[in-house]
Amino acid sequence: MNSLLHSVATAGTGAGTNALHRSDLQGKTGTTNDAKDGWFAGYQQSLVAVAWMGYDQPKSLGSREFGAQLALPIWVEYMQRALRGVPQGEPAQPDGVTSVDGELFYTDMTPGNGFVASIGLDSANPTAGVSDAIGGVGPAGMTPPAVPPPSVSSNEKKQIMDLFESNKP
Repeated sequence: MNSLLHSVATAGTGAGTNALHRSDLQGKTGTTNDAKDGWFAGYQQSLVAVAWMGYDQPKSLGSREFGAQLALPIWVEYMQRALRGVPQGEPAQPDGVTSVDGELFYTDMTPGNGFVASIGLDSANPTAGVSDAIGGVGPAGMTPPAVPPPSVSSNEKKQIMDLFESNKP
């Protein structure tokens, strides 16, 4: 979750946090329907803060107003003062998690060791398999491993597809 919210705060809708020149910030912007409220909720290892914009008697802030434009600048200004002199600190990585080429995996489910990247489905032949079902992670995306992938039976593929089918909205 920290990784996801860090991406939002540095490269997504919350990229305005980059003005603080810190690499230890996470956060999320938000805007309600009809732009009645806009907010930014963000944190650093030692401090959490939320900035909100809206009216006491709900009405639109304007069709072009969003949390990133209204609340985020307030949050940044506050955090600039609140974090002055506070050293950067990254949250500890949870037990049982490891990083491979910048991607997080469970330590017992890394590429080539229990992690299945694909079961080889395509729209023309949904029950077909491919030989590179396990992959590594890198700048070019998933790549075939050096070791042969484990055998995935037709029954296992069907069970996986049934899981997806049963969870459709």
